[in-house]
Amino acid sequence: MSGTDLTGASAVVTGAAGGIGAAIAEELVQRGAGSVLITDVDADRLAATAERLGVEHLAGDVTDDDHLRALLDRDVDVYFANAGVFRGFGLGAEEDDWAASWDVNVMSQVRAARLLVPRWVDRAADGTGGGCFVSTASAAGLLVQLGSATYTVSKHAALGLAEWLAATYGDRGVQVTCLCPMGVRTPMIEGGDEVDDPDARLSHAVVTGAGAVLEPSFVADVVLDAVAEGRFLALPHPEVDDMQKMKADDRDGWLAAMQHVRRAVAP
Repeated sequence: MSGTDLTGASAVVTGAAGGIGAAIAEELVQRGAGSVLITDVDADRLAATAERLGVEHLAGDVTDDDHLRALLDRDVDVYFANAGVFRGFGLGAEEDDWAASWDVNVMSQVRAARLLVPRWVDRAADGTGGGCFVSTASAAGLLVQLGSATYTVSKHAALGLAEWLAATYGDRGVQVTCLCPMGVRTPMIEGGDEVDDPDARLSHAVVTGAGAVLEPSFVADVVLDAVAEGRFLALPHPEVDDMQKMKADDRDGWLAAMQHVRRAVAP
């Protein structure tokens, strides 16, 4: 696809009270988006962010069908499925951690796609334009998140969903972009060295030590460039591309390298 023109576009950004979501919303405003609606479960921070950026907001949980319908009861050109959770570590992760990871990181995107994609296909067919679905899947979706099976599995699934959407609807007016960063300076990765769970400490240590910890504004710039250029993968850490190629070329060697990393950084 040729990419999505963000000038004048109507965008919805989830998980946008702070971090990557708020940075995406701010960059959308700077690039001339016509309207930006942000959502998050943290109503107070969301309201403060919306006031600072001068955008609309609607607090709520994207795993709730009623909230999702209210959020998408408008013309939407670009949807940023950015909301995510990072909880549950090791094989001891509770069932609630698995359920929350699956519901937020995967099923909230499935439900949004159900509402948006048919609309976009119809718009493309009648010549009024399609739409763009942007998934924040993390480098964990392409590689592995040491210490957290819940995050690894759910982000692999989010990437799989994005690839399926692109393969199924990419030639019918639906652009799909998948954002896969490593460490980004957000509350999600803060305080990892203070937790008692060794798997949690390992997971946080890998996130902060595998590469540069980037600012959310840089990540937002990278993903919006990918949207504008029509690219599927948005990789703020270019080394992730080399890592995924190594994984594809020599999976046994790559797994041995991951074991080495685990031994080197495990608390």
